[in-house]
Amino acid sequence: MKHYLSINDLGNLHEAVQEAITLKKQPFSFAHLGKQKTICLLFFNNSLRTRLSTQKAAQQLGLNVMVMNFGNEGWQLEFEHGVVMDAGKAEHIKEAAQVVSQYCDIVAIRAFAGLEHKEKDEREEVLQGFVKYAHIPVVNMESSVAHPLQALADAITIAEHKTIERPKVVLSWAPHPKALPHAVANSFVNMMKLQNADFVITHPEGYELNPEITKGYQIVYDQQKALENANFVYVKNWSSYADYGKVLHQDSNWKMTEKKLKKAQFMHCLPVRRNMVIEDAVLDNNQSLVIAQANNRTYAAQLVLKRILKNL
Repeated sequence: MKHYLSINDLGNLHEAVQEAITLKKQPFSFAHLGKQKTICLLFFNNSLRTRLSTQKAAQQLGLNVMVMNFGNEGWQLEFEHGVVMDAGKAEHIKEAAQVVSQYCDIVAIRAFAGLEHKEKDEREEVLQGFVKYAHIPVVNMESSVAHPLQALADAITIAEHKTIERPKVVLSWAPHPKALPHAVANSFVNMMKLQNADFVITHPEGYELNPEITKGYQIVYDQQKALENANFVYVKNWSSYADYGKVLHQDSNWKMTEKKLKKAQFMHCLPVRRNMVIEDAVLDNNQSLVIAQANNRTYAAQLVLKRILKNL
């Protein structure tokens, strides 16, 4: 594996999940792979789980880790070609990516969607800029349209906790006070395409995701109906795709409650706003898998880095 940009880069998802579960039992067994090698984690946006889990995964593989937050530590980057750089941007992606390539063996990038210009976000300028101009493997730690490390962690979590071969999995929209990107939901849908599961998406009308991603999947606008007989319920907010980046409404009736959840196991990528997105009773009961998901972020990242290191 050269880069990890989407869940599809793993090839066989089932084999990748089982490999990650095995790695979880002996996390230091491949520490020799990263010896005398360095990974650079570049953050254009805030992080808790992604930063700490990826750093831990790298260290367990023997890698040296450098971390840089572009928001307050790096020069503002220019991505357009042929421009006169006479405004606020001091460095071009062409030079920045090549320089980073000299300092490390792998670079991991986190850069959210701006949610103002759909076409610009879908070009994934930051991530694809490094893929184009860097000379080293690139790992997607969440881009404007995808979060494949989270999706792999979610697949590991489902595999560890499912009690039937073909579970029913529901992805449910929930209210949030801010406009949020589509990356987590997009990657979860793409991951579920590779699963043996009954998969349903539920959200209010107007919150449809990119139809190219959800094509072929059942979308139910009645949350209660969608949740019937669910084994896993994954809750996530996202802004409108058609009316790009807009919060159309904050219908509190879509908040996940213990009554709605019934016997299903609950999933969320975190962070989560308690009693806005999900009530306390859901997060605090033993059906909640959110801490297990967060833990699996380490082994998702470690599996990806292990495969990349084997090809260096």
